[in-house]
Amino acid sequence: MKKVVLKLDFHDEKCRQKVMKTASGISGVESVAMDKDQKLTVTGDIDPVKAVRKLRKLCHTEIVSVGPAKEPEKKKEEPKKDEKKDEPKKEVIVPYPYVYHPSVSRYYAPIPDSYTYGKSIEEDPASCVIC
Repeated sequence: MKKVVLKLDFHDEKCRQKVMKTASGISGVESVAMDKDQKLTVTGDIDPVKAVRKLRKLCHTEIVSVGPAKEPEKKKEEPKKDEKKDEPKKEVIVPYPYVYHPSVSRYYAPIPDSYTYGKSIEEDPASCVIC
């Protein structure tokens, strides 16, 4: 189970509905939630990259964080006298940067043929000439 937070950039309500429908249709999704600041939280047994790949077809999508779905339950132990009681433990969320680079179209020079060089009949006697 993973909790994936995605930042979306869509422009209207129709696109928002398509994003929600697509996200809920991904196999392994348990729950989908959308914040007001266009952050989509998807929980379930999913691959974050595949989820982003499907949502990118609708709008610009970035992965904000990937982590466990629920925090494991910690057993309460009696605090030792040496430990500090006032210091809370901080949860670390590692950002998962997924940068999309569309394929760059490459220009290949055309293959030269006999017409581009302007060969004459004297250079190629086997060529056909209509007079």
